[in-house]
Amino acid sequence: MGNIITAKFGGSSLADAEQFEKVKAIVEANSDRRYIIPSAPGKRHPKDYKITDLLYICTSHLVNGIPFDDVYKIISERYIKIVHDLSQNHSQMKSLNIENYLKEIKLEIEGGASEEYAASRGEYLNGLILSNLLNYEFVDASEIICFDSDGSFDSKSTSEKIYKRLLNCPKAVIPGFYGSDIDGQIKTFSRGGSDITGAIIASEVKSSLYENWTDVSGFLMADPNIVKSPNPIETITYRELRELSYMGATVLHEDSVFPVRDANIPINIKNTNFPKDPGTYIVNDTSPIKRSGSITGIAGRKNFTVIAIEKTLLNVEVGFNRKLLSILEMNGVSFENMPSGIDSVSLVIEDKQIKNKLNGIVDEIKRQCTPDSIDVHPNMSLIATVGRGMSSTKGIAGRIFTALGKKNVNIKMINQGSSEINIIVGVETKEFETAIKAIYDEFV
Repeated sequence: MGNIITAKFGGSSLADAEQFEKVKAIVEANSDRRYIIPSAPGKRHPKDYKITDLLYICTSHLVNGIPFDDVYKIISERYIKIVHDLSQNHSQMKSLNIENYLKEIKLEIEGGASEEYAASRGEYLNGLILSNLLNYEFVDASEIICFDSDGSFDSKSTSEKIYKRLLNCPKAVIPGFYGSDIDGQIKTFSRGGSDITGAIIASEVKSSLYENWTDVSGFLMADPNIVKSPNPIETITYRELRELSYMGATVLHEDSVFPVRDANIPINIKNTNFPKDPGTYIVNDTSPIKRSGSITGIAGRKNFTVIAIEKTLLNVEVGFNRKLLSILEMNGVSFENMPSGIDSVSLVIEDKQIKNKLNGIVDEIKRQCTPDSIDVHPNMSLIATVGRGMSSTKGIAGRIFTALGKKNVNIKMINQGSSEINIIVGVETKEFETAIKAIYDEFV
């Protein structure tokens, strides 16, 4: 069968007819691009609406007894314009009666169709348009992406259906984001789930590459809103990606990594608007490190509270940490990090987790654990410096701390996992941007 490339195009890549034309040119530039996964139309400009958001509003209005005709009119006009504009240059588009599909969907929503059905129609309609434009077969995701009775993804049934449906289908457009359950009802992944659909298809058809086309040329070493013109990341491992994504530096859905990682398929993050840019390759964790010793990227998150606890001989007190964690569990709170020393331990908790529970948790820690001191540090941020080469390179941590010291950033917490590919520092939120710039400047 030769090489197969599965290509997923995000909402910004399919926001209007002009973007559809770019996608057509990209797909036709390489005949290996055989399975195409579209998202719903995204924003054309900052004040625009995402189609999926409008579809959610339709069902919300219906539930609350509010007419949704005006909202649906915006949706319909958007799709009608896309098809009309494409028809000017592509005769095959004139045979697509998009109005009939739009009317049918509106009737289904009015008849009480589920929120997930409504939300999925953005991808469905884009799939119809794109399949006509490319002259590819349209394969409805509800035919091949399966969910079980409790709403969980059913990989076994999905694999069987994809094999049967695509066996004699060399080129297809398959809408992202949704599938169906055992009763045939539409089920969706979480928002951004088209990435997951693409990864599943890439894995099942044994793709040589999974391309994820968006509006950025891959990952950057730092947030461009903080660091001016940060360097792009040419290659990153799945493991490094997980670390950076967890800290907020994400371009694709986190769960989309697993199907292709397990199948050892590389991902290439590409820019629809600048298709010649190399983008970022996401590769297997065992792939060779090209630049041993260099960091891969820096990312961070705000809005944390740190509970710092000190107690003499804490290291020999059996069950101390168990008590701490049981107190959090009793309050329904999870922790982000738990750095410790010989006589100290800190709990790093996201603000939205702790909310109005802080005083009760502190009082319970005092009662059960009898610490020598307990201090609460609000308005904290975590910054992760990630790189697989860090584990075999001396002085990385020292350079980070020196760089922060030069900028008078006070480090409140340090945590480095046993894998040694990630060093996390906690700083006050007011110093967040300064700290990221300092680390970036030190290494880049």
